[in-house]
Amino acid sequence: MDWGAIFGNAVVELISPTTAAYALAALGLAIHFGYTGLLNFGQAGFMLLGAYGYAIPALKLGWPVWACVLTSIVASVIFALILGIPTLRLRADYLAIVTIAAAEVLRLVFTTNTFQDVTGSANGLSEYQAGLLQFNPFPPGRYGFGPWIFDNRVWFFLVIAWIVVALAAVFTWLIMRSPWGRVVKGIREDEDAVRALGKNVYSYKMQSLILGGLFGTFAGILFVLPRAVVPSYFQPSLTFFVYAILLLGGAATILGPIVGSIVFWVLLSFFSGFVARAVEAGWLPFMTQVQAGQLRFILVGIAIMLIVVFMPQGILGNKKELAFVK
Repeated sequence: MDWGAIFGNAVVELISPTTAAYALAALGLAIHFGYTGLLNFGQAGFMLLGAYGYAIPALKLGWPVWACVLTSIVASVIFALILGIPTLRLRADYLAIVTIAAAEVLRLVFTTNTFQDVTGSANGLSEYQAGLLQFNPFPPGRYGFGPWIFDNRVWFFLVIAWIVVALAAVFTWLIMRSPWGRVVKGIREDEDAVRALGKNVYSYKMQSLILGGLFGTFAGILFVLPRAVVPSYFQPSLTFFVYAILLLGGAATILGPIVGSIVFWVLLSFFSGFVARAVEAGWLPFMTQVQAGQLRFILVGIAIMLIVVFMPQGILGNKKELAFVK
């Protein structure tokens, strides 16, 4: 058993662009669920729009980076309006049903062969990072220290990803300390009381849905920068992984989603390497490598369950928020 490789691969996930992308998506859900009480089960849809909204103009139209990002933003705002207008005046479960269905519809639309020339269908799109890589300040080659030895492309994407996460965290901290933040927290606790104070609850909910969705949109861009964009990445399970990360770190916290993402991906990488090598070593003779790939999710789930049982508020959560999480 090569424990060095197992732990080395797990440690890499501490700062990987994927970890940063999931942290940002979870921060968006913190705004939705943790602070406002909105049950958005379609964060994968916002991430998909971010990924394709960036990739399609960059690859098919040759647009500059800022225009591609703007396209993703516009698509995300429109999607949030389509979801929010008919549901935000109703009970929270209506939004949950609509968002999970809408995200899956989006994924299937981008998978269909009808738009293959634009979306690449099930094969997705690749090589759309050329415009962004023009700004890469890192010289060609591989460098780093310890397990963190990457090529210049990965370092560039990594730095971008964590800068965006840091800015998003600071922005969220500031707005949640503002009057706007106090209103959305009030909506989470008792929206009738907030409405009685003369606040437009529907408007605040819509603003929260758009803002958290934009975080998901930027997370989608960060997620696909080091790789191709493929519709299968954005299945409903992605949203549930992000929720697991959010609850693991703490639902109504700023740093909780970031810590939760790090813990989730480190555990997933560790169990993935351990189970695969255990099968190779004959420790699990009753299991194939394919089955081992599924077992890692079971083990990660058990680990998260233990953390939630003993720390139900999350790693960084406040026990005062438990009444809502329940």
